[in-house]
Amino acid sequence: MKTDTRTLSPSAQESLRIRAVKAVLAGHTQVEVAGIFGVPRQTVGLWVKAHRRGGLRSLKAKKRGRPKGGTLLPWQAAQIVRTITDRTPDQLKLPFYLWTREAVGRLIKDRFGIPLSVWTVGRYLAQWGFTPQKPARLCL
Repeated sequence: MKTDTRTLSPSAQESLRIRAVKAVLAGHTQVEVAGIFGVPRQTVGLWVKAHRRGGLRSLKAKKRGRPKGGTLLPWQAAQIVRTITDRTPDQLKLPFYLWTREAVGRLIKDRFGIPLSVWTVGRYLAQWGFTPQKPARLCL
């Protein structure tokens, strides 16, 4: 029966990878090692390949998941907030009349060279306390 190594602690995963690679280097086939340790043969192959490329340190446990924090640094966020509260897009020569998510995204790209999706810009705006506004309608 195959073991789901994701359920093991990072140190146990690392130990398993190292022992499996050492077994392959000692002369066992990848199929044998996979059977002994209860992991798929392809996984053993990936571990051996990683070891060939980077040695034992490539088998070390790494941080998993998305990195913490946002794309913008705090000082960049503060500068954007200050800009959108003090100025209009028109004053900054942007092709928008109001601060939309697209306009703020364009400002961030122009200022810092960081492309952000409209959704991400919307999350930043909500985090900064800005709410969607509808422009006043002109009655003709």
